[in-house]
Amino acid sequence: MEHYEKKGYLDHDFRIFHLKDDDPLEIASHYHDFDKVLLFLSGNASYSIEGRRYELRPLDIVLVNAGELHRPIVQEGCPYERIIIYISTGFLAGYQTDSCDLRLCFQEAQKRHGNVLRVENLEKSSLFSVIRRLEQSFQEQDYGRELYQKVLFLEFMILLNRALLHNRVNYLENQVSNHKIASIIDHINDHLAEEITVDGLAEQFFLSRSHLMHLFKAETGYSVGSYINEKRLLLSKSLIQNGMSATEACYESGFRDYSTFCRAFRKKYQTTPRNAGKLL
Repeated sequence: MEHYEKKGYLDHDFRIFHLKDDDPLEIASHYHDFDKVLLFLSGNASYSIEGRRYELRPLDIVLVNAGELHRPIVQEGCPYERIIIYISTGFLAGYQTDSCDLRLCFQEAQKRHGNVLRVENLEKSSLFSVIRRLEQSFQEQDYGRELYQKVLFLEFMILLNRALLHNRVNYLENQVSNHKIASIIDHINDHLAEEITVDGLAEQFFLSRSHLMHLFKAETGYSVGSYINEKRLLLSKSLIQNGMSATEACYESGFRDYSTFCRAFRKKYQTTPRNAGKLL
């Protein structure tokens, strides 16, 4: 049975890694407090995100929103090679204008349940070129390195969103191993601000309470209650970072008691809700 956990932390606006594993990986379902872009380079692999599975081809782009449960499923055959970019949730928001939101690609991926993008002729595109230049910049110690990296990364995000808006991106179809659990996950994420109970979910989706809890745990690694709590905490942090008061964010994210919310928030983030704006 899988177990969930939060993997890693991010103390920069963004980080990039080029990773290659020659042996098959066993990676449990996990989540991050930051957004993630993965450029798949080689291997025999698929990717599971929030109960949906995608079969990968080289140069597919995987988008994982902060808080989304995910894991790669890597088979034997050839090395698993990828470029990974971690992005703090507040970084891109700092460049948002009325006409430009660099998180558009993440928002569309979540809305469409299409977390894997296949860009036409990616290897011949400016998008691929800037990825390579960004990766190379981390090996250099030249003048203005950090500023140059930030410029390259912003260029990458602009080009990716342009490709999306100009219909040069195909959203990869996913496979669902358990349609009922996938529907329950969707329902939870769509109704976080409302009261959600295991009994209510069991009745709505025509399952016994015990069977629902067993299926959900087997599919996600979470108990239903833990999954809901984690999602609400992530939502509350985002709301506060976008200007909402801690009290409003408590109730808008589905918590019914402010003191309970504060304890849970402090346990997860090691700070109070009022200081959430200082978190990356």
